[in-house]
Amino acid sequence: MRTRYFSFAGDDSTTQRFFSVSKLPLSWPSLPVLVPHRIRRRFRSTRSKIRSMQTPTSSIASLNTSLNPADTLRALRTHHWSYYDAQYIFLAIVATFALCVIQSPGPFTKTLIVAGMLTLQIIPLTRQFFLPFLPIAVYLLLFYSCQFLSGEFRPPIWVRVLPTLENILYGANLSNILSAHQSTFLSVLAWIPYGLCHFGAPFVCAGLMFLFGPPGTTPVFARAFGYMNIVGVMTQILVPCSPPWYENMYGLAQADYSMKGSPAGLAAIDKLLGIDLYTSTFTASPVVFGAFPSLHSGSGTMEVLFMAHTFPALQPLFVFYLLWLWWSTMYLSHHYAIDLVAGSLISSIVYFMYRGQSLPRLQPGKLFRWDYDYVEYGDVPDHYAYGLADLDDYHPKGLHGDSDEWTIGSSSSFSSSSRDPSAGMRSPVTDESSWEGDTIASSSDTEYQKA
Repeated sequence: MRTRYFSFAGDDSTTQRFFSVSKLPLSWPSLPVLVPHRIRRRFRSTRSKIRSMQTPTSSIASLNTSLNPADTLRALRTHHWSYYDAQYIFLAIVATFALCVIQSPGPFTKTLIVAGMLTLQIIPLTRQFFLPFLPIAVYLLLFYSCQFLSGEFRPPIWVRVLPTLENILYGANLSNILSAHQSTFLSVLAWIPYGLCHFGAPFVCAGLMFLFGPPGTTPVFARAFGYMNIVGVMTQILVPCSPPWYENMYGLAQADYSMKGSPAGLAAIDKLLGIDLYTSTFTASPVVFGAFPSLHSGSGTMEVLFMAHTFPALQPLFVFYLLWLWWSTMYLSHHYAIDLVAGSLISSIVYFMYRGQSLPRLQPGKLFRWDYDYVEYGDVPDHYAYGLADLDDYHPKGLHGDSDEWTIGSSSSFSSSSRDPSAGMRSPVTDESSWEGDTIASSSDTEYQKA
């Protein structure tokens, strides 16, 4: 690593700030004399162009490669705790409840899982990925634990509510109408978004947003996706409702928790492919009566909202995918239309809560995450011009330095010492003792962040 020093307010030592620029671990070997001079000159020119692309703020999109747990402990000591950090208490309570309910695997395996997750949070290299993943991990844990919940302590299953609301709101049972005419072609068409894309889309979206979105977009997506699913599963536990396939099989007879799930329309896919994937999976589903809200719709809506934010020009394509997913859920008799609306509504609420405070904004002319020199968070205030702060209303004290680094592509705020107006405008600083950064924990109310 080599260090460069910059000063925007003067040449004295109090105004100097430094940052590190990555350097290849191996030096370029000297070229043999036999190589023509023209080729050597072109090679040197290419190297110069690559070096010129490394700006003082290029580390805003870099990854934390430290393996030293002491860096995490140092960040914890300097972290400015706020009410926003109460989310970790909430996650700990939900995770503890799920672990206590789960009967298999046993205590030893559950202890290893918890120890492994804590280890991933302590190591800086892994925490930038797994801290935003915590809400998703807790959601998966809660969802899995539902199969061990005793029916004696669970509320009665609502069988008539959703069909009644369906007829009141839409005048008919849309799921029964769409699934009335079955064919192999339509079954495959419905299987693609519901049985394939649903499980792989979150990873694909996260990867695309990591490459092409502003630094910090992927951690926000992970948190929003996890919390939306946690709210959805909690609602399914507290308000259990039967899906359309139950009405088709049992009518409006009262259901109980001893009943098994059904693949419904996906059974045709198992028969077509000669496998027993969906039949066995849905039969042993941890949440058999979790029709309301639809997590398929919630997940799809969350993916569409974030992808439309990252790629605005492709918004019609994302909307088409969501409508396709909605049709497939009703065609396969897994959800009523009201379930889809509820799932999308929860996703929209969670998304706009994060967007208003924590979601990084796009900047014109930026294609990759490495093109960003700074990051702006939340919606554009009315007194902003073209997405940038109005210089007449700019006050350095409004920018705090409690930027944390629990992030994919860490970035840090202005140095806290830059709040002093007399010190002038300083260069951006890479804060080694930060806690969460682009993971939006403490930077949720930060307007500008630079590395």
